[in-house]
Amino acid sequence: MHVAVPEKFVWLAWSSAFLIPWLAAFIAFPAHRRAILWTSLFTTPFGLTEPLFVPEYWNPPSLFDLAQRTGFDIESLIFCFGIGGIGAVSYNIVTGKGHGRMRSTARRHASHRFHFWAVAAPFLVFPILYLMDWNPIYPAIVAMALGAVSTMLCRRDLISKTWVGGVLFLIYYLIFLAGLEWLSPGYVERVWNLEALSGILIYGMPIEELLFAVMFGAYWSGVYEHFTWRRVAEIH
Repeated sequence: MHVAVPEKFVWLAWSSAFLIPWLAAFIAFPAHRRAILWTSLFTTPFGLTEPLFVPEYWNPPSLFDLAQRTGFDIESLIFCFGIGGIGAVSYNIVTGKGHGRMRSTARRHASHRFHFWAVAAPFLVFPILYLMDWNPIYPAIVAMALGAVSTMLCRRDLISKTWVGGVLFLIYYLIFLAGLEWLSPGYVERVWNLEALSGILIYGMPIEELLFAVMFGAYWSGVYEHFTWRRVAEIH
């Protein structure tokens, strides 16, 4: 059975759908609530970067035609909020791990001299890469990739969480992309600016969207631990 959704409400419906697993995880896993909420509040403002991607990367019909008229839209804020919290704790949920404090001796390790730079890497690199003559999705992907690599170099204890978190978020995101095509068949072809991208499609999905998912999951899976000096630990 297919549910017909007016084109201008598809982006709203799809972004809002990310709130369902977010709320489920928030209720079902009390030990992760702080990380889920903290990360989501941190990722939400990135929805304000939408004018960088509209219409160069995609051009989704939005509420009140905001994306077309201003570049900004409400849906992007909802989307960024929904994916942030899940990206941060997917590894913990799957492995049954929690968050513990790092020992003071571990904090004094030589690699932590680059603590700030590792966390800030994507935000410092993206503006520079954005100035290059390529679609804005590519500097976003590369910036998050550098952030993920920096995290693993600075925090060796987060290596597994970083790369596994990227894979888990890719699987999670693929489910939602499939749901998008079910919700509105052909939506990807109509909304994504495929001519400006590589043209590589995997099951009808732009490879850029999949790379975004992997790198988003890889970087954001470790930001909470990195920023708050936490470590992956057993839940007691």
